[in-house]
Amino acid sequence: MSEKVSVGEAAARTDAASLAEFAARRRGPVRRFFVEHPWAMDIAVVLAFLALSLPGAIYTTVEGDDSRGLGIVILAAAVLLFRRHWPLAVLGILALLEPATSLVGTGNTSLAAGLWFGLYAVAVVWPWRFSFIAMFAASLPAIVALWFVPMDVADPGPFLIWINVAILLLTNIIATGIGVTVRRDRYHSKELLARALENAELASVTERTRIAREMHDVVAHSLSVMIALSDGAGVVIKRDQARAVEVLEELSKTGRTALADMRRVLGVLRENGPGDAPLLPLPAEKSLTSLLDGFRIAGLPIRHISSGPSLPEDAAFQLTVYRIVQESLTNVLRYGKNLTMVEVAVSRADEVVRIKVFDDGRGTMDGGPAQSVGAGLGIVGMAERASIYSGTVHAGPGANGGWLVEAELVWAENGRTND
Repeated sequence: MSEKVSVGEAAARTDAASLAEFAARRRGPVRRFFVEHPWAMDIAVVLAFLALSLPGAIYTTVEGDDSRGLGIVILAAAVLLFRRHWPLAVLGILALLEPATSLVGTGNTSLAAGLWFGLYAVAVVWPWRFSFIAMFAASLPAIVALWFVPMDVADPGPFLIWINVAILLLTNIIATGIGVTVRRDRYHSKELLARALENAELASVTERTRIAREMHDVVAHSLSVMIALSDGAGVVIKRDQARAVEVLEELSKTGRTALADMRRVLGVLRENGPGDAPLLPLPAEKSLTSLLDGFRIAGLPIRHISSGPSLPEDAAFQLTVYRIVQESLTNVLRYGKNLTMVEVAVSRADEVVRIKVFDDGRGTMDGGPAQSVGAGLGIVGMAERASIYSGTVHAGPGANGGWLVEAELVWAENGRTND
């Protein structure tokens, strides 16, 4: 994959393409062909109009020896070719040509079908109120002409004329209504596509944030511990080789764990990751002891206090606890000086889980001698993790010096309280 193409962009394009493909399948092969070849639809409309209008025009030409109606029909057919580009102009021309055909063709020639296609073209482009106003305006010339059209009836009377008016209005209303429905469906499809793109982008942003948070936690913790172990091994290797071997073994173990964590995090970027790369979260409660042991070997004087019931079995919740403790101790390891005690307390009371990490050192993230060498994402990441469970994180100097991190998470029996 090109570096310029992000996971979020690829996901958004994939979702959009899937929705577009689904919409295309719903149309069926015939509609899909006309959507892909609009010129074919233009020709089909003109042919349908000619099939409905030519017979009357030809009859008038042959029987009445008057070819004016035939010429008007051909002109209307040519005008219909532009209905998609200038629907209002086409409708206006057809509305004026319709009474002309009625007057010159003694009622046998009609452009009613052309008017239907024109009304449909306007309705699929303009809002429904405007479309129906345009329909009544376009129908008015034909209605007026009905009172002056010579009919092949002895005495047509107003009753027959009103029937023709009703039929004309009804057919025009139906044509406009079909156009309004099609426009609504098209708008709905576009809205669904836009919403799908929005959701895909939101999901990709969320996933990128989660991956960035995991990458930061894994890299920052592992490198900090490995640096501390390397420094410690260099100090004790001449005095206590057995202790140096223990430290180096822990260094190797930390590196292998970091590699496994990285493979697990990066595995979500692939559709089919390596079979031996676990994609499940790391359970916190079972691994918290080994995490603390690793920091002890790295040189932190940790005291662990646990109270209340065990943590919920949910692996994601346990991972949140694990990462908050891990990030807090990593900051102590990186910035703390003159440490004599680091206290890690995890307690649970009903639905609330509280985490407290406190040290008595100096320089821990307080702007003193040890300045931050990170990107400032650690505390932000802890707060983001806690917010998933309606929790909060406070980090700052302790009342008597040192650095204090307090986190509170809320767990409901039926799952997360704020996903």
